[in-house]
Amino acid sequence: MNAASSTALLRVSDVTVRFGGLTAIDKVSFEVLPGELLGLIGPNGAGKTTLLRAITGVVSATDGRVELEGRRIDGLPIDKRILRGMSLSQQLVKPFRDISVIDNVALAAGGAKTMSPLTSLMHVARHQELATARQMLERVGIAQHADQFAATQPLGVLKRLEMARALALKPRLLLLDEPLAGLNSNEARGLADTIAEINRQGVTIVLIEHNLGEVMRICQRLVVLDNGRKIADGPPRAVMDDPVVRAAYLGGDTLGAAAADGDQNHA
Repeated sequence: MNAASSTALLRVSDVTVRFGGLTAIDKVSFEVLPGELLGLIGPNGAGKTTLLRAITGVVSATDGRVELEGRRIDGLPIDKRILRGMSLSQQLVKPFRDISVIDNVALAAGGAKTMSPLTSLMHVARHQELATARQMLERVGIAQHADQFAATQPLGVLKRLEMARALALKPRLLLLDEPLAGLNSNEARGLADTIAEINRQGVTIVLIEHNLGEVMRICQRLVVLDNGRKIADGPPRAVMDDPVVRAAYLGGDTLGAAAADGDQNHA
């Protein structure tokens, strides 16, 4: 798939992020087409999470442009970017632990009504938000945990809860930061299947993930960062075969194994 397109949902152009004298992101450009499931990968410290944070406004880009559906958003605060149609599922899950799983998602669903989560819980009629929350929990496969406290849930459920909260914002673009981290192989494969299904339902997704076997299996295109720079952009197999990408992954042993695993999964 050609990344260059006038119909891009997300366009990142020459984005640079500096922290003092450190350049964390160096003139990175890429585009995401409507309906894509794009993997944003790279070795540890490559700048992937920083780039996502620059897209969402958690950190300020020093230079460059970010456009969503052709409209520039890099000057907007986080809440305005979310209202334009994007949401982020964090790597470190931090639910409200002393309320139920469904109430965690209902808070996200009602976020446009109030900036105060507690006020939302106590004073806003929540029938619509609870209905949306239950739908999102079903969508990610944890509806059976709806009325349980978030504090009692294992990591696999919390990862799906974090995704349900992001989906409750009804994004056109969903940014996922290492959703498979910390999961065993069966849990990771199951959650990867859920991500692929959400993408098939029409949600465009950018996925940061170190589990290259699952990335190869579900992603349609890869963008690779190394030391804050983009070093590859293209179909998964072609990217994995790129010598520059292999060199970035310490000689390519891990990358080669992941590519082989991806081939077996596609077979």
